[in-house]
Formats: sequence, C-alpha cells, structure tokens
Amino acid sequence: MLTFKVTYASLTADNEELHGELDKAFAKIKQAGVPTFPYYIGGKARTSESFSSSTNPADHQTVIGKVCNSTVEEVQEAVAAARKAYPGWRATPWQERAKLVERAAEIIRERSMELTAWLVLENGKNRVEALGEIEETADLYDYYAQQLRENGGFIREMNKLSPNDTNTSVLRPYGVWAVVAPFNFPYALLGAPMAAALVTGNTVVGKPASDTPISGALIAEIFQQAGFPEGVVNLVVGSGRTVGQALIDNPEVDGVTFTGSYDIGFHQLFKNFSAKYPKPCIAEMGGKNPAVISEHADLEKAAQGVFRSAFGMGGQKCSACSRVFVDEKVADKFVQRLKEVAEAAVIGDPSDKKVFMGPVGVKSGYEDFKRFAELAKKDGKVVTGGEVMGGEFAGGYFVKPTIVTDLPDGHELLVQELFLPIVCVQKVKSLDEGLRKANDTDLGLTAGFFSEKENEVEEFLDRIEAGVVYVNRPAGATTGAWPGVQPFGGWKGSGSSGKNIGGLYTLQCYMREQSRTVTR
Repeated sequence: MLTFKVTYASLTADNEELHGELDKAFAKIKQAGVPTFPYYIGGKARTSESFSSSTNPADHQTVIGKVCNSTVEEVQEAVAAARKAYPGWRATPWQERAKLVERAAEIIRERSMELTAWLVLENGKNRVEALGEIEETADLYDYYAQQLRENGGFIREMNKLSPNDTNTSVLRPYGVWAVVAPFNFPYALLGAPMAAALVTGNTVVGKPASDTPISGALIAEIFQQAGFPEGVVNLVVGSGRTVGQALIDNPEVDGVTFTGSYDIGFHQLFKNFSAKYPKPCIAEMGGKNPAVISEHADLEKAAQGVFRSAFGMGGQKCSACSRVFVDEKVADKFVQRLKEVAEAAVIGDPSDKKVFMGPVGVKSGYEDFKRFAELAKKDGKVVTGGEVMGGEFAGGYFVKPTIVTDLPDGHELLVQELFLPIVCVQKVKSLDEGLRKANDTDLGLTAGFFSEKENEVEEFLDRIEAGVVYVNRPAGATTGAWPGVQPFGGWKGSGSSGKNIGGLYTLQCYMREQSRTVTR
C-alpha cells in the first residue's frame, strides 16, 4: 500500500519504490498469460463460452485478457437477484453498509499496484494517471461512507405542530440501481456510483464499457471480496446495444447512473428511462470545456494548465480542455509556449514510466482523429500535430497532440465534443468576448480561467456556465476534480441532476425523501 497519495494534480510520481512495485505488477500480469474473468450474478461468479477480448491500445494485436459475456436473459436474472436482495440490504443498518464500502476501499488500496497495471494495459493511461484513478476510486468510497455518517444516515427530526407528534424526514433508497460506465474512467465511473448506490441502501447491477471489461470484472471481484451479501452487487458484461439496453429497459430497475455522450445520455436514456412514473436518471454527458486567458494572465501557468487538460490521457476525458479563448494581445506568445510544451511531451507505451501520453484508447477514436485532423488542416491552421504516428508506433492507436487555430466561429471542431488530444485556440478582443464564446455551447461541464487581476477572476466566476471551474491552475486548466475537494458535475447538457459527484449532495441523488409523522 502506498504511503503517499497520487491525484490528478500530481505532476509526476518520481518515486523509485512506486515504479519498482508497478514494474513487478506488470511482469506478473504478463507472466500470467491471457486470463479469463467472470461476471457476477446473485453473489456467484459466472462464465460463458462467449467472451469479450480486451486488447492493449498500445499494441492492438495483443490480447491482455478475456471477460465472459452475459446474455440478455442473464441481465434479467441479475436484476431479479438485485430485487430479491433489496429488502434485506435496505434493512441493514446504515453503519454496516458504510463499513462494507470502506472495506472495499481498503482492498482497492491493498491491490493498487495490480489494479493500476491492469488499467494502463487495458485503457492506455500513463502510470500516474492510472494510479490517480485507483486512488480516486478508493477515496470516493471512503467519502461516501463519511457523508453517510456525517448526516446520521439522513434521518432528521423536524419541527412540531402538535406536542403529541413526532415528525421525521428520512431519505430512503429507491431499490435496484443500474450503473452504465464509459471506457475512460472504468474504475471511478463504475465503482464509485455503485458504492454511492450501495451505501445508501440500493442494490446494484453494473455494466462496464465494452472496451474495458477487465476493470469492471475486478471491481465486482473487490465488492465480493469485501463481503457484500449475495445479490446486492451484480455485474453483467456485453455490448451497450444488447446487454446495456436490456438493463436500462428492465422495468424493475428503479434508477440509473450513466456516463457518456450527450446524444445517448439525453436522447436515448434520459427521455426514455421513465415510463410508468418518473425515475431518477443521473447522467453525466460530456463537455466542450473552455479555458479563457486574459491579457493579464501568467502565460506559463496558462500553457501548462491547458497542456495538461488538453493532452492528459490523450484528451479522452469529458473534462478535457477543448477550446481556448485567449486575448489577442497575448495570443501569439501563449500559442508558441503551448506548442513548445506539447512538442516536448513524451509519447509511447504508457507502461513506460517516462511516458506522458499513451495511445488513443479505442479504434473509433483513432479513426475520428484522422477525420478531425483533415478538417483542421482544411479550415484552420494546425500549429503542431494533426498526424497519426507510424514507424515504431504503428502497432497502436498513437496520435500527436494537436493545436489548431484560425477556425471560423461555429466550426464543427469548436462545437462537437472530440474526446481526443485536439485543442482549438481562438483569439478574442476582450474578456467579455471570451466569456460569451466560452458559454456559447449546449454543454457546461468544466471551465478554466487565467488572470492575475482579482476583478477579472470575480467576473469569470460570476458569468461562467459550468459545474466545475478552475482559476490559475497549472496542474489542469479544466481537469483535476477530487472527492471532497472539487465535486464533479455539469450544467446544461452536461448533467441531469444539478448535483456533482464526490460532493456534499451526491448521496441524496440515490435516495428519496419520506416524511413521517407519528402521533402518540
């Protein structure tokens, strides 16, 4: 177990002991060959002859593991198992539920090197980013247990109208909760919503992304190892179109957490999830995140912050910095410094401790990059990048960090979430223009600002339309949220609940209020 914490704000993890332990974890995984992982229904591990192969995006010919696929019929079994287990789990004292979630966090930390190595190999994150996600997941579990304790299980005595009455407000679970996760944060965005649902008394059926099924299988294994009762935690594996759709369509599912695109989250899920009556749908649906740079900015801070947010994890984060609006008086200097920093980044196999940016995690993203790069060359100016990488990189989905300028307003690259290491920089004549353009989007997840003038900072904070904002942050202009520190969630088309994960109001999204009056 680590004696220090790695977060998304960690610039490096230059610790020989750490890297030595990670080297051992990589070696152990590679020596084990190609293992097969089960899924979980009713507390039992299951296997099948059908499986999803997980390949290394740094070498897409290399299969690192297989995860058995669930059938549509087994999805129904998983939901039924969760429904059967729900009364007993709901009746379990909240203190005991909190302890089990905390035990799962302990196991994550005990197995952090193993989990980090698997994440690097399956997802393509570099070592520091992967370890940060593992740490974040454990911290989210602990934070949710802490929030439950600090709020006394969300049982509150209310005022009285009669001396003979006892009035109580109680938040109670919904029932069976589904969690559908993306590939980019397979631990934090599958495991943490599962933990939030579980600690509040719901039972859970999780479905990992098709590109990161191993991470999902390991999360379910950890919940089993922590000692959750049979049927309380279930995991199904398969494509979103079959297994995922069957899960969401099941009328016995009482609530869902989804992380993914706006098109799917809003048009296909949020609008259709409720049929008989309204049901909670917690949807985080991406971002088109801006950074606004004033003429009074520290340009070194700005360049470092935009670089880390635009190109960390190859831009495959819903919080990635995608648009930069920089005052024309300092724009050329900023672009030149950003170019220098981007071109100095080490690209390669993310299992190498020297690497900053690994491959694009999925083939579809790699193909999208080619198309977007051509659009950038045709309609704007590519300052650096805009190319896929061949030669020694030909076996993986490697691309160059890309900076684009001089695109016309309303261009596709300025509007669409790219989910790639592409950042578009636009000159503006004033702070007012920068803020107006930053807000000119249907999405409102994260935003950043750089200025050394306090009145400009206050104007940014007052006017920006985003759920997570950062000011003068070289560790990440638009990225780096952490449980209990920077709750993460979006406004407008980026989020459905108006509450952020890892914050003061997360757990309440997984419960409903019951007002109780007892007259004696």
